[in-house]
Amino acid sequence: MSNHSSPKLSQAQLEAQFKGELKTGVGRGIKHESGDKHVSGEALYIDDKLEFPNQLHVSVHTSTEAHAHIINIDSSGCFDVAGVVRVFTAKDVPGELDVGPVLAGDPLLAENIVEYYGQPIVAIAATSHEAATLAAQKVKIEYEPLHAILDVKEALEKEHFVQDSHQLVIGDSSTALDSAKYRMKGELNIGGQEHFYLETQVASVMPTEDDGMIVFSSTQNPTEVQKLVGSVLGVPMNKVLVDMRRMGGGFGGKETQAAPIACLCAVAAYLTGRPAKMRLPRSLDMSMTGKRHPFYVRYDVGFDDDGKVLAMNMDLAGNCGYSPDLSGSIVDRAMFHADNAYFIEHATITGYRCKTNTASNTAYRGFGGPQGMVPMEEILDAIAHKLGKDPLAVRQLNYYGKGTRNITPYHQTVEHNILPEMTEELIASSDYYARREAIKRFNDNSPYLKKGLAFTPVKFGISFTNSFLNQAGALIHVYTDGSIHLNHGGTEMGQGLNTKVQQIVAEVFQVEVDTIQVTATNTEKVPNTSPTAASSGTDLNGKAAQNAALTIKQRLIELLCTKFRVTEKEIEFKNGQVKAADHYLSFKELIELAYVSQVSLSSTGYYKTPKIFYDREKAAGRPFYYFAYGLACCEVIVDILTGEYKFTRTDILHDVGATLNPAIDIGQIEGGFVQGMGWLTTEELVWNDKGRLMTNGPASYKIPAIADMPVDLRVNLVESRKNPEDTVYHSKAVGEPPFMLGIAAWCAIKDAVASIGDYKIHPNIDAPATPERVLMGIEQLKQDMAG
Repeated sequence: MSNHSSPKLSQAQLEAQFKGELKTGVGRGIKHESGDKHVSGEALYIDDKLEFPNQLHVSVHTSTEAHAHIINIDSSGCFDVAGVVRVFTAKDVPGELDVGPVLAGDPLLAENIVEYYGQPIVAIAATSHEAATLAAQKVKIEYEPLHAILDVKEALEKEHFVQDSHQLVIGDSSTALDSAKYRMKGELNIGGQEHFYLETQVASVMPTEDDGMIVFSSTQNPTEVQKLVGSVLGVPMNKVLVDMRRMGGGFGGKETQAAPIACLCAVAAYLTGRPAKMRLPRSLDMSMTGKRHPFYVRYDVGFDDDGKVLAMNMDLAGNCGYSPDLSGSIVDRAMFHADNAYFIEHATITGYRCKTNTASNTAYRGFGGPQGMVPMEEILDAIAHKLGKDPLAVRQLNYYGKGTRNITPYHQTVEHNILPEMTEELIASSDYYARREAIKRFNDNSPYLKKGLAFTPVKFGISFTNSFLNQAGALIHVYTDGSIHLNHGGTEMGQGLNTKVQQIVAEVFQVEVDTIQVTATNTEKVPNTSPTAASSGTDLNGKAAQNAALTIKQRLIELLCTKFRVTEKEIEFKNGQVKAADHYLSFKELIELAYVSQVSLSSTGYYKTPKIFYDREKAAGRPFYYFAYGLACCEVIVDILTGEYKFTRTDILHDVGATLNPAIDIGQIEGGFVQGMGWLTTEELVWNDKGRLMTNGPASYKIPAIADMPVDLRVNLVESRKNPEDTVYHSKAVGEPPFMLGIAAWCAIKDAVASIGDYKIHPNIDAPATPERVLMGIEQLKQDMAG
């Protein structure tokens, strides 16, 4: 016990404190636990850590062909650069070469064949980052070029896939399409998206005794890094420790693609016996690593006079790049969200996993869900224009309802659907109908500037689609001075996960969060962790931490029952104090009592999500524990002479259940919306005909800046609506669902363009709707009007 205890309070003082209010438990908008460090620059990332003695720096020489046999590798020139210590290729990897996260197909270094422009072939370890980078340029490789498939349509036509296709079926779409009064076919191209995390991929590895490695990795998936480092070295996982304090952004780009960087460092450390570090420059990071999957979509829809969708066939072709990575689950989730918020009685949805000779595409916020939702919103806008109806009215008509109108194409029942009432609330608060009439009047009198307004919903399923990943662990120690050590399997990438889990533990013990220290995610403290992804970080790790805290709390309660001869009902934890009938103790005093009474003050916690399952053969089940809902009403003004646009106002209403931290939740919603808006507007990825990524830096790839945000952005949370499911304090996930609110921005642009043809012709504008594409869409619409 501490020898520096604070003065013992009297019973009267303790009783007075007990009647106070906890300031930092759940439901309160406290700031991010590292917020001060972030804004002051004191937060330590891997590249900020002091270098180890004798540390080496790793760089790679990458392919200049999209698809080719490797005939010869000449790395002799590397040693002309001072400081080069070791050059290694695939044959020097001591263990398993393949680092595929689920299925094989991702060699750490290309061996006999390259499959995309930018694929690593040779690694160089040198005494400085500059020397390693320069030496990488000295490598000479002779290739025999092969045919490269760079277009997803070509891959689809040739059935060039990384995995088998999958199909969801409900009802009889063929018959229903044939009998529908109206039938509409179309196609849509949806672009990918660069993660553009502020901190590029980075790792630092220190060799230890007994062939061990300590790995500092900027990763969303420490266990995956641990497993793959062990695999490439040919050692068991217990030889590898992965430490992850914080990332400078992830967005899914560090779920699988951080592991190869750590593995290259580990091989360099193994071969040299020296610490090794690798940090990718932005251009190399963008060229080497995968993006959000671009999609090519075909649809065939039947509907009636009111705009009700009667039947739909939809083909979703995901551009997976050269290897499987996580594409199977990503295309699955796109299929699971092709309905978005709408009931379709007869539907056939097919997902194709197309192989192209580009970097292997990977997880990105929404994990395929956004690519599945965009086509449905496109379809409903097109129906509205065909029938001369308000697009919002068509959307409301097709919402999931009750009874027979609440079954998804994957046969999950949509429960606790609050979207209809949320819609009425946002219609009122955004003044939708009055603004739509005002916009029509404005457009009638404005020949060159046109306004658009769109109102789009989000219904997003929460859980990993690979059901075994829906588990988490946590570890809590309470020390004798009353301070608490908290560790869990989630990773902090700026989203506020640690803050929320801290609040959850504070709520259980009824102490302030400044008594709780959250430490780096560490594979020796909490093993076999799932990635921090699928919006499940707080749902899983928060619940695990809550369970660990409740275990310790129960031990303390049993001690108090024995000590003071009271029942459990007479014991209450509140505001840093504990009341046992007429006895009051501070939390610190209780912990001291527990220690001298030989009560364990340490516990692990574990949680697995209940109820979820999916039968792949039947294409039916309950893949999601619950749904999160959101709505965005977005207004834009478009210059029809140039295709340029400015977002003037966005109103958002989002469902987070019983919020754990409204400040963090609103921040996530704002950021998610702007990132989604960027994906569908300014963020264009361009490859040349050799498969080389041309938009490989901020000069050519345009993420949204502060000037691109809506001038007027209003975000509100749905109030007094607990999650009916037994999540942690009845909250809902908030990481990914707001991203899809950005679809409203894309629809608003198309609404503005549609006004040129009096809303009778649906504009043809693929995503992203760059000013160039908008202008082409305007010209096409004018041609359609003329002919």
